[in-house]
Amino acid sequence: MTATFPPKTISPFSDATPPVDDLVVIPHPHPSGLTSEQLDSFGLEMDALREELLQARGESDANYIRRVIHLQRRLEVAGRAALFAGVLPPFWLAGTTMLALAKILENMEIGHNVMHAQWDWMRDPDIHSSTWEWDNTCPADQWKHSHNEMHHMWTNVLGRDRDVGYSVLRMSDDQPWTKATRFQPAYAALLALLFDLGVAFHDLEIEHVVDGTKSKEQAQAQLKAIGAKIGRQSLKDYVVFPALAGPFFFPVLTGNLAANVARNLWSFTIIFCGHFPDGVAQFTDADVENETRGGWYARQVLGSANIAGGKLLDLLSGNLSYQIEHHAFPDLPSNRYAEVAPRVRELCERHGLPYNTGSLPKQFGSVVRRIVRLARKPAEPASG
Repeated sequence: MTATFPPKTISPFSDATPPVDDLVVIPHPHPSGLTSEQLDSFGLEMDALREELLQARGESDANYIRRVIHLQRRLEVAGRAALFAGVLPPFWLAGTTMLALAKILENMEIGHNVMHAQWDWMRDPDIHSSTWEWDNTCPADQWKHSHNEMHHMWTNVLGRDRDVGYSVLRMSDDQPWTKATRFQPAYAALLALLFDLGVAFHDLEIEHVVDGTKSKEQAQAQLKAIGAKIGRQSLKDYVVFPALAGPFFFPVLTGNLAANVARNLWSFTIIFCGHFPDGVAQFTDADVENETRGGWYARQVLGSANIAGGKLLDLLSGNLSYQIEHHAFPDLPSNRYAEVAPRVRELCERHGLPYNTGSLPKQFGSVVRRIVRLARKPAEPASG
């Protein structure tokens, strides 16, 4: 099987990407139901929109990310300071809340998007995908491989996008059911609580080590890096800062733990709401055979869902409340997604593509229902 778009880079766009006219259109129908000509038209319009946004980047965008980073650092300092008086419940609650918000901002709006190369055009070495190491147990280089190169390239393609269930959950009727699957609501709850660790071990690809397509030496090197990162994060949050509090060691320890759990629960919620609610499509190898640029854009739309909310939700979700726009334009500044979303929606409606959006309770409720439904053993096919 070959795929011609997108190429394997941090961004799915490259000067090396073959133009649509050079691609071979195959008989297999696109899951959108659009013809190759309709897909080409959609792709050209999406390309034009992307180019317009690229040319519009400027000082206001740079100031935005710098303000967010400044806010995040002030929240972290204030939260950790308040936790030093955490023996008093109001200070513990305030400190934990501010620290949790700081960790959410760092992981979602800053770390995730900086490592997507959204801000590389600023040429600021401190805000660059090649240098950013986030406040998370997953090493940045491993995350960029599993997320940028694999997930965004193969969004919701079963057997290729390992984010479909994170190798833990059955999130598609086409994924095999085993007796262990019946307990997946419990697995999902555990994954949500420990989501940073789930992400950290995700790129190990244990199943490929087992089947021999990935060497044990490579996995061991990755595991060593993961262990070192977990050690540094644990030392910082569960030893150093609690020890600095002296007699208030325990309130600081529990506050840091609670902040990390809150960040994990929020990240899990936002990410699953963007990929697995009702109406989001999943794909097969045949669907992406010789995929054109327009076909790739259409697949991102079909395989993603937005979360309707306000500016606070946008900020705290890392603007992944606009998951459709993020999947279509992963390397564009996240603050531009709200601006471009109405135009993407209009393009989708004009080309007959569904545009999946809903409130956070609606989207998350449908995710939970999917997890529970797919935990049940499928009905045996009727004998003919």
